[in-house]
Amino acid sequence: MSDKRKDYISWDEYFMSVAILSGMRSKDPNTQVGACIVSSDNKILSMGYNGLPIGCSDDEFPWAREGEALETKYVYTVHSELNAILNYRGGSLEGAKLYVSLFPCNECAKAIIQAGIKTVVYDEDKYALTPAVLASKRMMDAAGVRYYRYQRTGRKIEIEV
Repeated sequence: MSDKRKDYISWDEYFMSVAILSGMRSKDPNTQVGACIVSSDNKILSMGYNGLPIGCSDDEFPWAREGEALETKYVYTVHSELNAILNYRGGSLEGAKLYVSLFPCNECAKAIIQAGIKTVVYDEDKYALTPAVLASKRMMDAAGVRYYRYQRTGRKIEIEV
């Protein structure tokens, strides 16, 4: 009879927590999105969050949501999923699983499909009815990328640093 802990977190809780924690690195004042890519044997391969490309100062580029295109964040930021894919230095992501705190847009879906990621686990889908997310789902369905919503457990996970 083993005396091991029985209240340890599940793989899904662990990887979604890593994705959410990664999103906390984002400098975006409105939306903090994080992603975590995992191998089929539950090894973390890469992480990312939404932010500016390397070498572009967080203080010199805009974070606005509205206004002239070049004065908004949208033309400059890299989404968490694409950052996680680009951050990976280990070769192929074929067959990997992506945990992400917000459902991927159409541009990220293209990168997910091209990278060979086969499963997407997402937490929120607040833009479900937008053309970007509808296109994303259409492409992932066509390419055989499985996606499903993370089932929150209600467990509070706290760390002190």
